[in-house]
Amino acid sequence: MTAAPPTVVLVHGAFTDAAGWLGVIDELQRGGVPVLAVANPLRGLARDAAYVASVVSQIDGPVVLVGHSYGGALITVAGTADNVVGLVYVAAYVLEEGESLRELQDRFPAPPLVGSLKQWTYPVGGGETATEFSVAPEAFPSVFAADVSPPVAKVLASAQRPLGSSAFTETASAAAWRTTPSWALVAGADQAINPDVERFGAHRAGATTVEVEGASHAITVSQPATVADFILDAVRATS
Repeated sequence: MTAAPPTVVLVHGAFTDAAGWLGVIDELQRGGVPVLAVANPLRGLARDAAYVASVVSQIDGPVVLVGHSYGGALITVAGTADNVVGLVYVAAYVLEEGESLRELQDRFPAPPLVGSLKQWTYPVGGGETATEFSVAPEAFPSVFAADVSPPVAKVLASAQRPLGSSAFTETASAAAWRTTPSWALVAGADQAINPDVERFGAHRAGATTVEVEGASHAITVSQPATVADFILDAVRATS
């Protein structure tokens, strides 16, 4: 009897939601792979990683944990869960233990997204407020989704979810890639994360790496079959 494949848990990044995985989910389900797309809180690295780890720990059997963008930082920490057998980074940050997004990004020239962020505030109780960021709608298509059709990019810009500012400065409490096999898909034309950041993190983690030339940060939307096939490679390798 053939063993059931691992469950693929998809973790979206900033300025989007789980709907960004729709095409990837469809491809994976067609391949007979169980899939769960997590609703990332986007409030801060420690809190968000703890949430993802909690979801993973309640899944029976092995898990391949997939993170897009900021979601890569989360799977780096949450991937220490006992049932995680593989990590897949998709146009993502691959942090070292004790490192923040800002520290990693500052090693390289800033991408165009940095100058396109819009600042908001939200209440946190006791009359206090915290800061979050979204991408200016007029800049979103070019810096996030350059290879997505203009009508879809416009919808994504309107539906984006902001990221809490603490996500940039909180440090990773663990680096699961040190003990867990990892894979990294680099978006060669990414304007939201410098592709050199993706390449550096993937190399440091010893990840099996593939680069998609011309792909934007929204590769999960523009090239879902490519992303799904890459995830399936990890599923097969860990089954």
